[in-house]
Amino acid sequence: MQDRRSFLRRFFAEVLPVTADRELFSAVPPVSADSPVAEKRGWVAGEPLPASIMRHCCDPSQLGFSTTDELTEVGSLVGQGRAVDAIRLGIAMRRRGFNVFAFGPSGAGKHTLIQELLERQAATEPAPPDWCYVNNFADARRPRCLKLPTGRAIPLRDAMKRLVADLRVGLPAAFEREEYRARREVIEQQFKHRHEEAFGALQHKAEEKGIGLLRTPMGLALAPIRNGEVIPPDVFKGLSAEERQRLTADIEALQGELEAVVRRIPDWEREHREAVRQLNRDTTAVVVGHLLAEIRTAFADLAEVVAHLQEVERDILEHADDFITEPRPAEGGVGASAPAGPDGDTPSFRRYQVNVLVDNSGRQGAPIVEEDNPTHQNLVGRIEHLARFGALVTDFNLVVSGALHKANGGYLVLDARRLLTANFGWESLKRALRAEEIRTVSLEQLLSLASTVSLDPEPIPLEVKVVLIGPPMLYYLLSELDPDFPELFKIAAEFDDRIDRSAENIGLYAQLIASAARREKLRPLDRTAVARVIEEAARLSGDAAKLSAQIRGVTDLLQEADHVAAGNGNAAIAAADVEAAVAARRRRSDRVYRRLQEEIGRNTLRIETEGERVGQVNGLSVITLGRVSFGHPSRISAQVRLGKGEVIDIEREVALGGPIHSKGVLILAGFLGGRFGQRGSLSLTASLVFEQTYGGVEGDSASAAELFALLSSLSDTPIRQCFAVTGSIDQFGRIQAIGGVNEKIEGFFDVCEARGLTGEQGVLVPAANVQHLMLRQDIAAAAAAGRFRVIPIETVDQGLEWLTGMPAGEPNLAGEYPNGTLNRRVASRLAVLAKRGRPSEANEIHRKHAKGERNNG
Repeated sequence: MQDRRSFLRRFFAEVLPVTADRELFSAVPPVSADSPVAEKRGWVAGEPLPASIMRHCCDPSQLGFSTTDELTEVGSLVGQGRAVDAIRLGIAMRRRGFNVFAFGPSGAGKHTLIQELLERQAATEPAPPDWCYVNNFADARRPRCLKLPTGRAIPLRDAMKRLVADLRVGLPAAFEREEYRARREVIEQQFKHRHEEAFGALQHKAEEKGIGLLRTPMGLALAPIRNGEVIPPDVFKGLSAEERQRLTADIEALQGELEAVVRRIPDWEREHREAVRQLNRDTTAVVVGHLLAEIRTAFADLAEVVAHLQEVERDILEHADDFITEPRPAEGGVGASAPAGPDGDTPSFRRYQVNVLVDNSGRQGAPIVEEDNPTHQNLVGRIEHLARFGALVTDFNLVVSGALHKANGGYLVLDARRLLTANFGWESLKRALRAEEIRTVSLEQLLSLASTVSLDPEPIPLEVKVVLIGPPMLYYLLSELDPDFPELFKIAAEFDDRIDRSAENIGLYAQLIASAARREKLRPLDRTAVARVIEEAARLSGDAAKLSAQIRGVTDLLQEADHVAAGNGNAAIAAADVEAAVAARRRRSDRVYRRLQEEIGRNTLRIETEGERVGQVNGLSVITLGRVSFGHPSRISAQVRLGKGEVIDIEREVALGGPIHSKGVLILAGFLGGRFGQRGSLSLTASLVFEQTYGGVEGDSASAAELFALLSSLSDTPIRQCFAVTGSIDQFGRIQAIGGVNEKIEGFFDVCEARGLTGEQGVLVPAANVQHLMLRQDIAAAAAAGRFRVIPIETVDQGLEWLTGMPAGEPNLAGEYPNGTLNRRVASRLAVLAKRGRPSEANEIHRKHAKGERNNG
């Protein structure tokens, strides 16, 4: 049995201490039929409920409109004031760590409400600044970030593109002008004149001494000459010794002077190159200064941009040749070796560009960003690479923004479950929020998986409000297990899964239905359709006094009803269309339920709905498959024999019983001991089992039925099989509320209806669950016709009297029950078992004593 006490179980497990269970479910004092309380609530415990109590219908005449076209749209979700206040506080608080975690049931409209509140607030705030990356001319590995006023990044980027384009045309033209050529010719002539003057003087001096300065493939050389011709070696040998000695000495002297002149040539060339470079720099400065003047004027109010333009100018002056000569391919690497861009720009020109990371031009108010796939790279950005000459290279132009960049200065909305399951998204978000900056780094670098050189962009200051949306369990797990979570997400916005079904809320809910119909472009609903939707919302909440806050389910129902209305040719959705949509939805998902009902009808699963049986009662459980829950009757049986006061839960013995079910059995045993074991120990062993169940059994909603079966077996009193029972008990015999009461009643009703309603069949339910009843219309109609009964009970004795037709009996001052009562039968049977058990106990003691003596012997 799957006992789905969804709200109550979660309420106690997550919110209230354990003691609250006893306080909430303590039995209400019995109410007589003529008491003012009974008159006010319209029913009496221990008596069949009126049909009007089984289904709290919404009266269409109480709705003050004809169709939803007459209704205005509701400002926000109905009944979520707590969540709205929390979100507003989180938005307004501009303190560190006051981010928001919104949690609640799925389909409660969390995303819609958060989006609405954020849009209202964002519209009142200024658009955040633009962000861009530029080249760091001192270290290309570490691009610099620029913070620009809103809408200024794109003009700066375009201006720098125009600058490069103009320089690529203007500089070559400047170097082709006659003025530049004349000045360049002067420099060349000066270098040539110095060169010729030095070598000419040396050559003239050598010729005066009969020595010539010759140019050979090996360089300059000195040799004796006569009549302008080099003296052949044999002629040189024929010269007198004095002549040869003089020429040799003169050659050696001139060789030293030649070497001195040659050593000065690199200096002359360096001076020449510097002169040419300075000429180029002066020529470039004229062009660059003119072109940059317009940009400087446009951004004169931004000191960081002005400083960057100065660096750009300095770099262009140093690398003017890049604009004159054809750039050579670069080696693989980072920064200066960056790849050519999509527009064909070479690395020499790309370093002057501006990479606009975030452009907020044209934005009205603060940004609201939703990231559907919050991985590490999608949050903090990524550094892309391009293949160039067999290597992957990158530069600052390939830094791509992430969701945090786009939401900087505004709001970031993330799904908590996706964030935690995404690739390092949670840790990256926490790191950014703690440091209050966005550091774009690759995942390989983050995990130290790669040692290659890459970019390390300057971090961008972060000012963002993060809103996480997730289920309650995720919020509690993070609060318990992640020490950073309470520091970073200090605002918890909890959405309720249901709201009070008050007259005011019904009017607001009608407006909510109208808003959903307009948003989804559906037909209007007439008042009968709205009333039927409200009834279904109460049923979805599991409480007749509440309305479901899970708007997604209501919206889905409206869309299905609109489809039915279209097929019927209706201009407006009517109650019949809604009812048809509900019936179709139920039919689509009841295959397993109908198969179980079929097996019960064929007696494959044995469920009796007439006659009497000792130690057997019909229990009720709820089976949940996905989002569908339905009731299923189960046969519970009990056997009693002589024993030592044990109540054996067969489900637990074979590891099919859950802890809550086992707890219910132990409470049952506690009640039995408390009522009938005051004068001595109970000498019985009882076994309880769910017949024909082959899966796990969990929950305590069958503990009352198990107790009834056990007391029936003890007293040898048959139980009327026309009844089914649900409810948990405490150790004082009070019946406590359970979950899924509507589904359980409907499950047994369908079995009885298939076999024929006799008017005797019915279900015993806890009186505390009467307020939750929102049964199907056919069950309420059957009850009104006297063919089916729902009987609320507050105590075990009330249930026993209905099931057995015998009075339970109250003890006198001596603790004895009157004759002819069921409790007297139970006490008598226990007394018989106790009398039979005493000799057995004495024999057992004697046997153990004798065995001990033999062992000692």
